Amino acid sequence: MKKRILITGSNGLLGQKLVELLRQQAHVDLIATARGANRLPVTEGYTYAPLDITVQAEVNAVFDQFKPEVVIHTAAMTNVDTCETDREGCDLLNVDAVAYLIQACEKHGSYLCHLSTDFIFDGADGPYTEEGKPNPISYYGESKLKAEELLFHSNIRWSIARTVLVYGIVPDMSRSNIVLWVKKSLEDGKTIQVVTDQFRTPTLAEDLAMGCWLLAKDEVEGIFNISGSDFLTPYEMAVMTADYYGLDKSLLAQADSSTFQQTAKRPARTGFVLDKAKKVLGYAPRTFQEGIALMAQQVADLS
Repeated sequence: MKKRILITGSNGLLGQKLVELLRQQAHVDLIATARGANRLPVTEGYTYAPLDITVQAEVNAVFDQFKPEVVIHTAAMTNVDTCETDREGCDLLNVDAVAYLIQACEKHGSYLCHLSTDFIFDGADGPYTEEGKPNPISYYGESKLKAEELLFHSNIRWSIARTVLVYGIVPDMSRSNIVLWVKKSLEDGKTIQVVTDQFRTPTLAEDLAMGCWLLAKDEVEGIFNISGSDFLTPYEMAVMTADYYGLDKSLLAQADSSTFQQTAKRPARTGFVLDKAKKVLGYAPRTFQEGIALMAQQVADLS
């Protein structure tokens, strides 16, 4: 028997990695959905359906058509500064759309794996376990916490995969990440300022996709931290990137967060403790160094 799994946000970085992983599973009937046209480089092994999750009628129609047993919800507004300035848009995508998905899951008896973030915490005492007390300091964090609370009060079966600073590469990269930014800047001989007073556990997109799959395949319930395991500052990530590519580290200037004028506040120390995911799911993330090497290989394969 095949398990029918529907992914939202399949054009995004995590969405594309999930499609790549799940279309190769023999017992999965995969439905990929995103707003607009399909941007995935491969078209075999899954069905694509356009879906704007902020329109409840579209959500209902897609669920009625495909009747998914499992939903992995990756679509969200994740630009922290945009969320701060466009609160209405942020609520629509990060909160209202989740309510529509929950209602559709309730009607069809679907299990929902929902993606959340370290930004639900204030960063006063990271790294956090699943039991950490949320206290968001940005509107993005607030919106993601509201979505979690919708799940807590729902009647469906659910899991929450909380993650941190996702990085990776896909063929149609619309967005950069810290590894690509550092590599390009240093290759161009540019001096760049990199923060030393924020701490994260950066997450390789492939590892996050695997974590979601480990939750979805057995429909495991509850909250799980799914991130990388290396507790690093962006400056340390930049140094490791420079080292890997043999680039000039003297171009990396240490800076603190106050140097940058950003609309939304960022938590200082987040990052996650992964004991639960490792024990319950057998989750085993790569090191940041292994992540850089994998991306380098993928960039070489694309060129």
